[in-house]
Amino acid sequence: MLAIEEMRPDEIHELLHKVGYGHLGYIHEGKPQVMPMHYYLHDTDIYLLTTENMKIHQLDANPEICLQVEEINSPLYWRSVVVTGRAECLKVERDIDRAIEFIKERNPAVSPASNRTWIDAWGHGEPIAIYRIECDRLSGRTTDGASIHQEQRIGN
Repeated sequence: MLAIEEMRPDEIHELLHKVGYGHLGYIHEGKPQVMPMHYYLHDTDIYLLTTENMKIHQLDANPEICLQVEEINSPLYWRSVVVTGRAECLKVERDIDRAIEFIKERNPAVSPASNRTWIDAWGHGEPIAIYRIECDRLSGRTTDGASIHQEQRIGN
C-alpha cells in the first residue's frame, strides 16, 4: 500500500516556490471551474497574472479560490499542495508595479505585462489583472520517500 504523509510547512513552501503553475479552482455561474494557471510566490504571497476576461469577472464576483499544485515523478513518488483563500485584485499602482517587477524577475517572458496590456496572437491588446491570494489554509501530501527520490534525481 502506498504510504501518504502530511508535508511540513517548509516542504509546502519549497514546492510552491519550485513549481510555479497549478490548477486554479473558482466558481463560474454557480458551478466549480478549474483551469491551469501560472502563479508567482513572493515570501508568503501568491500572485496570479491574467488578462481581463470572464475568469476575472468571476473572481471579482466570488473571490473564494483553491489552487492545487503538484509534482509527479511517478505514480509512487509525488507531492501535492492545496491552497485555499481569497483572490484580491490589486488596484493600487504601487502594489501593481511591485508585483510586476517581481513577476518579471521570476519569468522574463511576461515582459508585456510591464505595459499593463498583453498582446494576443492576433495583435489585440488585452488589459492585465494581477491578483494576490490571501491564504486561509495550506495543506500538502506526499508519498513516502518522494522528497528523497527527488533529491536523488537532482543529484544524478
